[in-house]
Amino acid sequence: MLKNKPLIPIILLLLGVALFSLGSFGKMEGQSSSSPAPDFALTDLEGKTVKLSDFKGKVILLDFWATWCPPCVQEIPHFVELYEQYKENGFQMIGIAIQSGSVKDVKRFVEKHGINYPILMGNKEITKEYGNINAIPTTFFIDRQGRIVQKYIGYRAKEVFENKLKALF
Repeated sequence: MLKNKPLIPIILLLLGVALFSLGSFGKMEGQSSSSPAPDFALTDLEGKTVKLSDFKGKVILLDFWATWCPPCVQEIPHFVELYEQYKENGFQMIGIAIQSGSVKDVKRFVEKHGINYPILMGNKEITKEYGNINAIPTTFFIDRQGRIVQKYIGYRAKEVFENKLKALF
């Protein structure tokens, strides 16, 4: 029993870091602002250039994600359902794949998961423009005037996104 005593401070330290991290992510829920969303020009999976400004006047949910990220993958069915349900009401879902390999890799992933909304290939510049994104998923709601009105870091239930979406219509 005494042999394990040196591990106790390490375990307590790791537990403290984990709890702090969870607390930090929890505080991101509900973070809002009213800053203009940076416009961008990124390539979709077919090689076409897509700009945020192409969707002017729509409510946009902009999701930074990766193919290897379990919480990102867990949110995708929510986004597929929301886009299908609300796209006729002026809602635009956009996924920005970061650190996910080649276009071919992302295409295979999109097909496998039945993603029905535009997926764009991200880069370091876009992550810097949106606040140096260093955790994924990171999701932004952009209102019809092109302002970021909500930012979420980490997984959220479908209801969180749906409630915010309904509030913006």
